[in-house]
Amino acid sequence: MEISILNQAGEKTGKKIKLNDEVFGIEPNDHAIYLDVKQFLANNRQGTAKAKQRSENAHSTRKLGRQKGGGGARPGDLKSPVRVGGGTIFGPVPRDYSFKLNHKVKQLARRSALSLRAKQDQLIVLDTLAFEAPKTKAMVEVLGKLMNSIHTQS
Repeated sequence: MEISILNQAGEKTGKKIKLNDEVFGIEPNDHAIYLDVKQFLANNRQGTAKAKQRSENAHSTRKLGRQKGGGGARPGDLKSPVRVGGGTIFGPVPRDYSFKLNHKVKQLARRSALSLRAKQDQLIVLDTLAFEAPKTKAMVEVLGKLMNSIHTQS
């Protein structure tokens, strides 16, 4: 598979580059891409949500009423989940959401993503990327020109 080389203005330079079939010519594996994205998002989760359990509440454990004769259920202490200010049942606790993904699956996911983009003609190869000064405005202009060239090609 060959792809045209563009300059910063988004114009074709007339040169072409041959893409490696081991990377850009494989059948994309959607499940590998899904797992890689899922791992990336899971590893970025903080996992710091926390609610106080019954044992962590700062209330007394004294009995609030008589055992019998109150006309209702036996009243527990102030830490009881049915009372205002009581503890939470099965509330969130800090946890680590990250998981391991095999190295070969990660490599397959990256190759699949690149291969998918190549098949959809959404890859850009630039000859050079140089700026007079490191300004965001200049980079935004270059990206805008490149995006316009992609849309006009397809």
